[in-house]
Amino acid sequence: MTPYSSYSERSEALDSGTLILRYMPAFKTQTKHLRIAIDTGGTFTDCVWLERGRIRLLKVFSTPDDPSQAIADALEKIGFDRPIALLHGTTVGTNTLLQRKGARVALVTTAGFEDVIDIGRQNRPKLYDFFFDRIEPLVPAELRFGVNERIASDGTVVGPLAADEVDALAKTIREAAPDAVAVSLLFSFANPRHEAAIAALLRPMELPLSISHKILPEFREYERTSTVVVNAYLQPVMQKYLENLARRVEQRASSSRIFVMQSSGGITALSSAASEPVRTVLSGPAGGVVGAAEMGRRSGFDRIISFDMGGTSTDVALVDREVHAANQAEVSGLPINVPLLDIHTVGAGGGSLARFDQAGALRVGPESAGADPGPICYGRGTQPTVTDANLLLGRLQPQFFLGGDFTLDLERTQRIVSEWLRKQGSPLTVERFAAGVVRVVNSTMERAIRVVSVERGYDPREFTLVAFGGAGGLHACELAQALAIPRVIIPALPGALSAFGILVSDVVKDYSRTVLWKVEGQIPHRKLADQFAELRQLALRDLRGEGWSGAVQYRSSVDVRYQGQGYELNIPYSRELADAFREEHCRSYGYDYTGRCLELVTLRLRALIKSKVSPESKPIAEKRSSRVDELARVHFGGKTIPTHIRDRNAMREGKKYDGPAVITEYSATTAVPPRKRFWIDSAGNLIIEVRTARN
Repeated sequence: MTPYSSYSERSEALDSGTLILRYMPAFKTQTKHLRIAIDTGGTFTDCVWLERGRIRLLKVFSTPDDPSQAIADALEKIGFDRPIALLHGTTVGTNTLLQRKGARVALVTTAGFEDVIDIGRQNRPKLYDFFFDRIEPLVPAELRFGVNERIASDGTVVGPLAADEVDALAKTIREAAPDAVAVSLLFSFANPRHEAAIAALLRPMELPLSISHKILPEFREYERTSTVVVNAYLQPVMQKYLENLARRVEQRASSSRIFVMQSSGGITALSSAASEPVRTVLSGPAGGVVGAAEMGRRSGFDRIISFDMGGTSTDVALVDREVHAANQAEVSGLPINVPLLDIHTVGAGGGSLARFDQAGALRVGPESAGADPGPICYGRGTQPTVTDANLLLGRLQPQFFLGGDFTLDLERTQRIVSEWLRKQGSPLTVERFAAGVVRVVNSTMERAIRVVSVERGYDPREFTLVAFGGAGGLHACELAQALAIPRVIIPALPGALSAFGILVSDVVKDYSRTVLWKVEGQIPHRKLADQFAELRQLALRDLRGEGWSGAVQYRSSVDVRYQGQGYELNIPYSRELADAFREEHCRSYGYDYTGRCLELVTLRLRALIKSKVSPESKPIAEKRSSRVDELARVHFGGKTIPTHIRDRNAMREGKKYDGPAVITEYSATTAVPPRKRFWIDSAGNLIIEVRTARN
């Protein structure tokens, strides 16, 4: 049985986006639109766009209280004389979850299962900590409502849904006055009849609805309910934000369009992002992974570890030839079972605050100075940050920051850090303190890289580190050396690679369906083909319904496990599905169960329309510094040594240079330690050999 009874029923899932559509015209693919990708970060908002086949870049300070204001400021600075197609990576969903500032949600579920989101899986977050803070569910007990109904695991109706009970439920919910409603009934993925009936009676209340068989038609009631609740929690916030953004864009460019980056690594229509914001919680970081994979491919490396160090956090991910999305993750301690790129985030960024704990040990992060007040060297901050440490060590050059558009205040930083150290009673000199800050933050980021590589069964020595973000190049070489990664790539426009990734991303739709088929003999390929055909038809209808044109590509996969196992491996679908599963099981866990029955658990389909942006477009050279090459004293490896300060845009393609060096450009700065060789390749990327014969 399909998870949607009809295409019209699927369309109702987009009802919550109609508020936004009042401000945006119906989408039609038009090449006259200027494509602008914008990634909102904690400190900067990055804008990347194509101009006569070349990539342009603009960075403006973020406006945390209203992120759309920074976007409006950027559009005004760019200036344009035609409608735009705005591709947006947003942190609104992430920040809403982290700060617990979402909607007041009512949850409707099968009677007796009201406390599923409270019970969870009963896993202890910390095995030996008896005083850990338990993560509170997003829906309080008084807003959880059970209805008497029951669908069996095979989709048959065991207990009917009484109309009078649903009427009473609607009245109770109306009196509770929630901002949004989530509906998640037991086994609704097998038969959505009861959920559809409840949704129909609740729809006149004109509240955003999140219905589980539309958002996540899969088994595991806890994860499904949690995902649907998160979606409802974000809906009003995301609607308000996107509606506000749409107004601002419309004021500056009529007949323009907005698209949103998903956590899965593809863009989607505005209405889809409004109705299913749970798919956007890793929107910005996903763009970085896509961009890193693309730039690595241009330089001939398809096995990369992406390292995105921004102002507030660092995001790392491993790409083994292709960007793959995981189907389950936790964000702010809450399970979310929609496709997300496997990104590990730690609270370590350029704005991370340094402090001494009660034992006198130096700590860095996760607290951040953010865009306001920012680091000390920006002119307003009063607490030392990682950016301040890099400035004090000479790795950041005050006059070359943002291409010379913004001068860092070195004198103020030295004075305030010195006073701060005296108040802390620390005997450290300013330079030793700054070096310690860098070592501490590096250890945090090194552990993050190990999580996505060593702890996943991958050897980091077989990968290339692609470092980006405003601060990534300052720390990449030391991290690569610590992990024996042979080379580092600093891509073109490193401070805005997430925006570049959004610019070249494909249109993506993901679908799933739990089947729970036991396989004792041959794989039932005919049944699988029929199921995937239904999903492809649904995907095509949705894509055309949103106005997308172009050829649609489909990627099918199956979650497979041995009978009796509790978790699955996702395997690309082929005629050799069983053998591929056993091979992947052996790679992941070191063994397999030859002869044991398999279970096909969930079918997955990804439908995508390839981006029409030429991936070979190169950036326009940024403004050059007045002094192309000079010497400065920079701290490396416990010593302060004479170091070349080079303008990246003045370096000749293919010419090899030797470290130590500090390489400056508009969007980032790169620190190259001694005895490292580096050059600009034909793709415009900066290649740094970390492991050389002389090391």
